[in-house]
Amino acid sequence: MKKREALLKEMFAEIGPGCYIEPPFHANFGGGHVHFGAYVYANFNLTCVDDTHIYVGDYTMFGPNVIVATAGHPILPELRERLYQYNMPVHIGRNCWIGAGAIILPGITVGDNVVVGAGSVVTKDLPSNVVAVGNPCKVLREVGQRDREYYFKNRKIDYDAL
Repeated sequence: MKKREALLKEMFAEIGPGCYIEPPFHANFGGGHVHFGAYVYANFNLTCVDDTHIYVGDYTMFGPNVIVATAGHPILPELRERLYQYNMPVHIGRNCWIGAGAIILPGITVGDNVVVGAGSVVTKDLPSNVVAVGNPCKVLREVGQRDREYYFKNRKIDYDAL
């Protein structure tokens, strides 16, 4: 674990304590433009197209096969023929859960405490404290009182066991 932490500190622009990344991890610049807060967890196959900066808040979790992209190409064919590329930073808030296979596009800001459903394609900013799903990803609902009682479907949270 100590060797892994040392490697991550070498690779990433910033990485807080308690971060864990399941290999493989893919990044254009090896994580050199990736800023992780504390206790970020990334399941296997996280891809960070880090042509510019990606900021991730504390306690955020990534499911398997998530893509966070900062690079894009214009729609106008003549610009693509000139190999034009733009890079826009991505900001992901604190305590988010980005579901398996989600794709976050360049320039997106995801607020704090957001759940992005599996397979979603995030094309627009998401406010804090919401559950958002789909392609394109849209806010389904706010995080609410029911979420304080149930952790999954009709399974109650056992606060005494926590």
